[in-house]
Amino acid sequence: MNQAYPARNKESISGLIERVTYFNEESGFVVLRVKIKGRRDLLTVVGQSISANAGEWVKAEGVWARDREHGLQFKAERLVCTPPTNIEGIEKYLASGMIKGIGPVYAKKMVARYGEKIFDIIETASAKLESIDGIGPGRRRKIKDAWQEQKVVRKIMVFLHSNGVSTSRAVRIYKTYGEEAIEKVQNNPYILARDIRGIGFMSADHIAQKLGIPEDSLHRAQAGLNHMLTEASGNGHCGLPEDLLIRQTAELLTVDESIPRNGLAQALHAGDVVRDAVGEHELIFLPALKKAEEYIARRILDLSGQPSSYPDIDFNKAIHWVQESNKLQLAASQTEAIRCALENRVVIITGGPGVGKTTIIQSILKVLHAKRVTFALCAPTGRAAKRLSESTGHEARTIHRLLEVNPRNGQFKHDEESPLEEKLLVVDECSMVDIPLMHHLLKALPEDGHLLLVGDVDQLPSVGPGSVLKDFIQSGCLSVVRLQEIFRQAAGSRIITNAHRINQGQMPMMEEDAPLSDFYFIDREEPERTAATLLQMVRDRIPSKFQVHPILDIQVLCPMNRGSLGVREMNLTLQNALNPVRHGDVVAEKFGWQFRARDKVIQTENNYDKEVFNGDIGQISSIDPIEKEIKVQFEQRKVIYDFGELDELSLAYAITIHKSQGSEFPVVVMPVATQQYMLLQRNLVYTGVTRGRKLVVIIGQKKALGMAVNNSKNASRYSGLLHRLRAGS
Repeated sequence: MNQAYPARNKESISGLIERVTYFNEESGFVVLRVKIKGRRDLLTVVGQSISANAGEWVKAEGVWARDREHGLQFKAERLVCTPPTNIEGIEKYLASGMIKGIGPVYAKKMVARYGEKIFDIIETASAKLESIDGIGPGRRRKIKDAWQEQKVVRKIMVFLHSNGVSTSRAVRIYKTYGEEAIEKVQNNPYILARDIRGIGFMSADHIAQKLGIPEDSLHRAQAGLNHMLTEASGNGHCGLPEDLLIRQTAELLTVDESIPRNGLAQALHAGDVVRDAVGEHELIFLPALKKAEEYIARRILDLSGQPSSYPDIDFNKAIHWVQESNKLQLAASQTEAIRCALENRVVIITGGPGVGKTTIIQSILKVLHAKRVTFALCAPTGRAAKRLSESTGHEARTIHRLLEVNPRNGQFKHDEESPLEEKLLVVDECSMVDIPLMHHLLKALPEDGHLLLVGDVDQLPSVGPGSVLKDFIQSGCLSVVRLQEIFRQAAGSRIITNAHRINQGQMPMMEEDAPLSDFYFIDREEPERTAATLLQMVRDRIPSKFQVHPILDIQVLCPMNRGSLGVREMNLTLQNALNPVRHGDVVAEKFGWQFRARDKVIQTENNYDKEVFNGDIGQISSIDPIEKEIKVQFEQRKVIYDFGELDELSLAYAITIHKSQGSEFPVVVMPVATQQYMLLQRNLVYTGVTRGRKLVVIIGQKKALGMAVNNSKNASRYSGLLHRLRAGS
């Protein structure tokens, strides 16, 4: 196996930087050419540093590696650069451009005049520099200021390194806090978890221990509480009951419950968290989530109480015209849905696959377009937006693009001060929309705006906090049209038929010998046989029989991450089978994952700078080991990642069913086994089946499938939205 950087024992080296071949200011990635004692040729050193300049002395810890194109390199995990001490190095250093006001000409003059004392002169007697031809008061001050800035940078790096912070994280910390980095980290290292991407509570806690922060510190308790609430929001909760929050935080910190209870009192007093009675529960919220719930409830109730602001529409004439011009016959349920959407400010249309949701949307848009009513179409994911655009013939965007997110701060351009211009906002795949996103959508809706929410409430709820669509429907405050009739064209699909059967608590029809079916169940009792069969199906049988690409067209969906049939193991197996390392291949490694050209990958968090979002799936087109970059093809555009950003990507040969929401794939293959019993729920399997467009294959135990179909209990989420809607109605 030819790897760019094979594992070696760690070593330390030091030497003079002859030149800086490459430096990325954003990531801190550098390529240095270094003169090392005892070596005739210059050595290439790669790593990360806030700054590096010719003439500096560099100390590096890392491993030796042989690059396919560039030969032997030293891959540094830690780089420390210090000013040089000999005349040659001093002149190179001053000539490198890192000290503003000094170039090669002035560097030569300064070293010629003051020799090895030049640094002391700049530091303590900079006025003497004005004796050098061409250096006046202005240039002298510029040189002095630049020198002080470099001193600060080095001091910060030494401090962070000595407290167990890696160079890559040190670069992020410095870029966030600047000269105040040491003071801020010393005062409260837990702010790192809040402010620095890639540093979570556990990392911040490790730094805090290095700094001697006691276990019973209030800063630590408050950070632990915040961490647990943030974790809870990632699991769908908007808040947590106080006792549960205290207990979980005490377990996290391994301290007595009195400590997080004291921390909570302080956090409540400071307004960092808020307490609110929600029905039978008294919940602790992060303030932003409570405010978002309150705003959503207030705005939705206000909208639902107002009449339509559309121009007068003769409904019967409109329906007749739509049917005639589109050569279709609308069912009674579809007609009712269209009427609802035209007569009310907020309407929800929900139902499973094949019940005519797309036809309804098309018909509504046709009528409104004829009346010159403007509208905007959106969906939570890029794939869902693309599908909506294809089905309606109108442009559809992701919600983030519609609201015009600012990549620098994650804020949206469109809000109450700058609302959308369109009168109607259509949101597809609305079951995926969480509390924060619905909050921003409603803020951007104009005062006379209409909202059409379309989705399948029986699918999994949003990955983020809340159950917005479900709460809207259960509140009884809004006009809801639930579609249940499967139309003739869709009824011929086993995928659609079986999806509805599963949703109704019935086992799917699954004759293994059904000719040319689009739905198959393959019975395998042992997990090992399930895994082996799945591999055979994905690699050989399905591509051969259905003429599809094994990587691009087939998506394996797993109920869970762990276990022999979980996402991680499946990805490793499928990667080696479908995309083995070929001769000459370069690979990149991060957190135990190996990335190769041609790998299918998924974005795991929103990145507004790159305009890629959690759940976007792409394929690695190339890996550059020198520039330390990976290029990923997403739909119609390429996105570049530094190696330091690979924590945003995961392999996507297999993904969780949760991650598949909002997407459709030509082929879905899904393993089910009793070992997954904790997650075997009806809405999970139902969601997985509805992701397949042309073919769905389930492999595993009938017993496990039966357990899922019969389990209609969904994990409850702590949220106040339903209570607020009902209380205000």
